[in-house]
Amino acid sequence: MKKFLTILGIILTFFIIYFLQANFFTWFTIAGVMPNLFIILVIFIGLFIGKKSGLVFGLLFGIYLDLLIGKSIGISGIMLGLIGLLSEYIDKNFSKDSRLIIMLIVAVSTAIYEIGIYAFQIIRWKAMLEILPFLKILGIEVFFNVILVIIIYPIFQKIGYMVENLFKTKQFLTRYF
Repeated sequence: MKKFLTILGIILTFFIIYFLQANFFTWFTIAGVMPNLFIILVIFIGLFIGKKSGLVFGLLFGIYLDLLIGKSIGISGIMLGLIGLLSEYIDKNFSKDSRLIIMLIVAVSTAIYEIGIYAFQIIRWKAMLEILPFLKILGIEVFFNVILVIIIYPIFQKIGYMVENLFKTKQFLTRYF
């Protein structure tokens, strides 16, 4: 029951983040660039829940986002799923206690996501390759996401360890209670 409620809470958090992304952060931009909170959520899921949940939630959330606002369905799902899978791998090799590591994970994941989306748009829509404006937007978005992670890190870590204990611990029923 606790796992179900946690998954329901993650889905509710997704919709809250969607509301923040669509309404609140349109007012607070840096040079017209908003943060991408969905990347942070998928990293959270991959780091603390594991068991390929980052991949599954990334795919589902990305496809839902593509259905709502995307020009082509699937690319956001693929990129968010890749980030979820990558954060599961990072969980096994790096410490989640270090704020610097989490900041680097968010910076690299944001860059991977945006480069993947941009490359797909160039290939699919035969758009023109404009490196400098893209690098400017990428730098601002990475900076914005890292600043937000610095702010929400204590909450991120506390909730993350509670969720991790729920999903990653083995609970055995013994013969003698």
